[in-house]
Amino acid sequence: MTQKSSFELRRRFLQFMAASPALYGFNVLGQSISSPYAPQHVQHAKDAVNVFDFHEVAKSKLSPGHYTYMARGSDHGLTQLANSEDFKKIKLRMRRLVDVRNIDTSIELFGKRYASPILLSPCGRQSIYHPEAELAVARAAKNKGAEFILSTVGSSAIEDVNQAAGKPIWFQLYPDTDWQVTQRLVKRVENSGCPVLVLTVDMPATNREALDRFHRSTNSECQSCHSPKAGVLGKKPMLEGLSQKSRGKGGAFMNWVFVERLKATTSMKIVLKGIVTHEDAKLALEYGVDGVIVSNHGGRAEDSGRSTIDCLPEVVAAIDGKIPVLFDGGIRRGTDVFKALALGADAVGIGQPYLWGLCSFGQSGVETVLDLLNRELEIVMKQARTTNIAQITPSYIA
Repeated sequence: MTQKSSFELRRRFLQFMAASPALYGFNVLGQSISSPYAPQHVQHAKDAVNVFDFHEVAKSKLSPGHYTYMARGSDHGLTQLANSEDFKKIKLRMRRLVDVRNIDTSIELFGKRYASPILLSPCGRQSIYHPEAELAVARAAKNKGAEFILSTVGSSAIEDVNQAAGKPIWFQLYPDTDWQVTQRLVKRVENSGCPVLVLTVDMPATNREALDRFHRSTNSECQSCHSPKAGVLGKKPMLEGLSQKSRGKGGAFMNWVFVERLKATTSMKIVLKGIVTHEDAKLALEYGVDGVIVSNHGGRAEDSGRSTIDCLPEVVAAIDGKIPVLFDGGIRRGTDVFKALALGADAVGIGQPYLWGLCSFGQSGVETVLDLLNRELEIVMKQARTTNIAQITPSYIA
């Protein structure tokens, strides 16, 4: 056997192992990311007792490549791991002897009342998780009174999602370096009735090594979705009819002047997604944005090792109540929601948990994920003796 053929065999073996279901239940640090309460028989959405149950079902249904796209972070995965692990470091102070038979979890955001502070964050390419993709999520959001943010690289058009949601939803923007292309996309979204434009500012570049191990051009499994003939994942309805010549990965070209220009071109409220420092929070105020989301792209963009729950207090302090501060990253329990609210978030977003539900059981899975988290939130609110969201303050953090 020649040295070249030996190297090729070794390369193929490592590629096979990277795609093995035996390994993709572990993160890059070798720690299991399976639920410690893994379900034995979850045949229907109603069988789940927590959101981790849906993770187990989703993991069994997804191909290794698609699971990796959803679940793995950037570089060594330290930021992604910190997002969830840092919640465990926060302890709560529980009060006693307050009548908590009636709990109100509703909030007001940009003049609209919501039944819960939990919203559905933007996640792209949802057709890889379920054939009904964002339409199933939108119907679930409608039934549960939750806000849904559609991604620029989603599998569904905003007009169709609005119809499924029964109202105009929010839209997350990945802008193009060509201002005319960006302007056309923004105008389409505005014409659909969208009230809030969420500009992602946290991904000028990324390094997803785990995903890079799945080579679309040589992996036969990937070809069923990614080949030009299949055209499944290449379809991005929000970008149809727009020139893609200048569309690159990430938003390395963006600066505060771009934010100013975007704000001047639309009547929609502008929310910046990806603010994690007090310096940028203050600049957001200076440039007149309408809200910020404390987010690090779920640990999929950078590997600073710093969680969003660690970043939240300094952003809240800098904003000082002038505009809404939203939060996402690592929410897996109702107690996580409570902790984020106690540290100053006005609302929280979930990403992977509702994708687990979508992949497992479609619309009913997403609805049950929201039900479970809201149930857990009500439980911890009763334990802390808070009867409404406004009462959840930093005094409950030990």
